[in-house]
Amino acid sequence: MESSSPSVPFPLLQTPVEANYRACTIPYRFLSDNPRKATPIEIQWIDLFLNSVPSFRQRAENDPTVIDAPEKAEKFAQRYTEILEDMKKDPESHGGPPDCILLCRLREQALRELGFRDIFKKVKDEENAKAISLFEDVVRRNDAIDEGNRVENLIRGVLAGNIFDLGSAQLAEVFAKDGLSFVASCQNLVSRPWVIDDLDSFKANWANKSWKKAIIFVDNSGADIVLGILPFARELLKRGTQVVLAANDLPSINDVTYPELVEIISKLKDEKGQLVGVDASSLLVANSGNDLPVIDLANVSPELAYLASDADLVVLEGMGRSIETNLYAQMKCDSVKIGMVKHPEVAQFLGGRLYDCVFKYNEV
Repeated sequence: MESSSPSVPFPLLQTPVEANYRACTIPYRFLSDNPRKATPIEIQWIDLFLNSVPSFRQRAENDPTVIDAPEKAEKFAQRYTEILEDMKKDPESHGGPPDCILLCRLREQALRELGFRDIFKKVKDEENAKAISLFEDVVRRNDAIDEGNRVENLIRGVLAGNIFDLGSAQLAEVFAKDGLSFVASCQNLVSRPWVIDDLDSFKANWANKSWKKAIIFVDNSGADIVLGILPFARELLKRGTQVVLAANDLPSINDVTYPELVEIISKLKDEKGQLVGVDASSLLVANSGNDLPVIDLANVSPELAYLASDADLVVLEGMGRSIETNLYAQMKCDSVKIGMVKHPEVAQFLGGRLYDCVFKYNEV
């Protein structure tokens, strides 16, 4: 089951899109490489996806919505492993040569063909509930910071939330007892300057200008969306910016989906439609038309394209959407790419550290 809606190019990409836009950031191969032989970079990335197979099989075998889930999970593991091994021998064997979009797409297809629709659903729901219970405390902590320093704290919150991909080892610590561990995570990010660090110029612009409409491509459930992105979005609302949160059409890994995000925001709003005292009538949720943890902005939903046509700020959040894809995407308006580097292969490409941060700001 793939996203069924028609897709159009994101209207804020520099045109012509075909000449100016390439979704995947890291080149796995060059024109001079033998098309029938996997490059060292392709093998490195295929191995990264191979190493993730056991954790996906474990999630799948515990999916209560699928009959005979353990047997089907084993079939998924065998099938996806075979696909990846095939691509090592012949990079064009499954619609390749491979890139991060194709490797994600093939994994989702292998799951969906066996009836697995949302293997992270249970843990997403649990972590969303925990994060919702901490939202007000995190917001009030931000509100207590003077305006000059608040934006950096909010950005650190986005990055701290982005650490916690559901299923990662660190996640258990975040909600162990209370919100303090999330606050500590904000303070314990790797030291600045980050591997890409335009935060100071963004802070200067934040003080001197305002944006009328922001499109934010969101990433994970739990701490990421609730304690990272939504406090930042709320601050934009306070400044008079209309905010559109663009979420996945279909489930993929632990990314928050459009229906889940609608539900989260309805739980966070009070009876006056406010987010902890801030009018949220200018906060919209859009279906991005995407069904992967990475995104090709040449293919978004018509709904999102319509809402984005007059935006003057685009924020892409998370390693998949802002680093592995779209790091060098050129926009017609101001843009921010923000995420944490969680793969050694990405750190190596960028020349940074594992768990380094990316904050790339382009002013138009």
